[in-house]
Amino acid sequence: MILAQLAHFASHTVNNLAFFQEEQAVGFSPLDLWQHMGWAVRAIAIVLFIESIWSLAVMIDRYLYFSAARKQSREFAPKVAGALKDSKLEEAIKIADRSKKSHLAEVVTAGLQEFRASGGAATEDNIESSGRALERAEAIVHAKLKRGLSVLATIGATAPFVGLLGTVIGILHAFQQIATQKTSGIGAVAGGISEALVTTAFGLLVAIPAVMTFNYFTGRVEAFDVEMDNSSSELIDYFIKQSHKH
Repeated sequence: MILAQLAHFASHTVNNLAFFQEEQAVGFSPLDLWQHMGWAVRAIAIVLFIESIWSLAVMIDRYLYFSAARKQSREFAPKVAGALKDSKLEEAIKIADRSKKSHLAEVVTAGLQEFRASGGAATEDNIESSGRALERAEAIVHAKLKRGLSVLATIGATAPFVGLLGTVIGILHAFQQIATQKTSGIGAVAGGISEALVTTAFGLLVAIPAVMTFNYFTGRVEAFDVEMDNSSSELIDYFIKQSHKH
């Protein structure tokens, strides 16, 4: 009887050691996780990686573009205001041409060039045509400012669901392992569970920065729109004042 109990205890101890060895055999380094992933979850991880690179490229591009627009506009505004105050239309256009990345310069240049093309006379028709040119320029610049932001919005909205798809597939894989393998340790399902956790985390990691930067850049675009509207109004007021002088 005692020998039988000792044999049972030894067998149970060996099974427990095998259980823990099986658990410890599962690694959670990026390489181990990648090796445990099925082809479907790997495809989802690749899609999320591409989305992360794409959103990062848009973030860098918009940040550099907006920074250059802000810097050149701050330098442009007082210079062109001084030239127009002295009624130097050609000089104002040259100043605007040198500020290629300024959103204000693009809009003001369109209005000044239209005014010059109509003869430079501050008549009602010329002022109206310059106003329409300013509106067209504002629409074009607004589209340039928003370029790429739809990508951030799309990635921010879809990345969590792409990660969730990987989660569902990973859980299905885990249940499949439970059904097909005889072992009852967590090592039998660790691969599928890790797939689920990694794709969920990766999806959120991609989506959160995309949403935050989309909201930030959208606010910057709205501020630029206000600045362009104000500049257009001031230029029209300048033309009206010029018509009163004559």
